[in-house]
Amino acid sequence: MRPPVESVRISPQGRDQLIKLKRQTGIEHWNVLCRWALCCSLRERTIPPMQISSTDGGVEMSWKVFAGENPDALASVIYLRAVSDGFADSPDGNALCLRAHLHRGLGYLASEKDINGISGFLTRWTQNRRQGSQ
Repeated sequence: MRPPVESVRISPQGRDQLIKLKRQTGIEHWNVLCRWALCCSLRERTIPPMQISSTDGGVEMSWKVFAGENPDALASVIYLRAVSDGFADSPDGNALCLRAHLHRGLGYLASEKDINGISGFLTRWTQNRRQGSQ
């Protein structure tokens, strides 16, 4: 499957959120944190805001690094979500969908104040999932 983007670009605010998350969780690799953020946003039924700031001074990583071991699965989910969220059915729409969900997810994860380490991080997000499904 064709990736939605060649390079994943993250705003300076997103970079700052990644730094905070790395410190809080102990997760060393930003691509792992970015995948968590994307999944946290994708599980929301609402469309993410389209207000995405410039990526100048932010972070950039290749799709291959971002997607890790699941590039086809992530690309498929992004394509499906781009259609259901009303993004243009085009490469630009898919890229915008990815950026919007990634940045919303980073905001969600970075807003947590009482997470100390990976176990707190996992506990918080698995509890939220269970509560949402009841």
